[in-house]
Amino acid sequence: MNEQEIAAPEREDATPQDGPDGLSGVVLETLKSVFDPELGINIVDLGLVYDVKVSPEGDVDIEYTLTTMGCPIGPLIEDQMRGILANVDGVGEVRPEMVLRPPWSPEMMSDEAKAALGIF
Repeated sequence: MNEQEIAAPEREDATPQDGPDGLSGVVLETLKSVFDPELGINIVDLGLVYDVKVSPEGDVDIEYTLTTMGCPIGPLIEDQMRGILANVDGVGEVRPEMVLRPPWSPEMMSDEAKAALGIF
């Protein structure tokens, strides 16, 4: 059995491709409860979550980025990811990995996040 893999939706109307048990979609939806403490917007709508993979055993690998290279909130975000996903049935080990490529830009945000920040 292959790992479930989804990329975070790039557009508001994009739909993640789920495996048979739908755990990837549940993980991505749950990650919307993790907020950037400076902006007050969740990391999914900010476009910070690049990729989510769920193994058949329920282990979750998350590729994410930050709005700037020197942003010090990476460990806080990772702790929040682990904490919130610990409450999801079927989720095993959570392994967040910060990546810097591609670099984040405001175009990666959802329409709701752009509106909340006054970006049109």
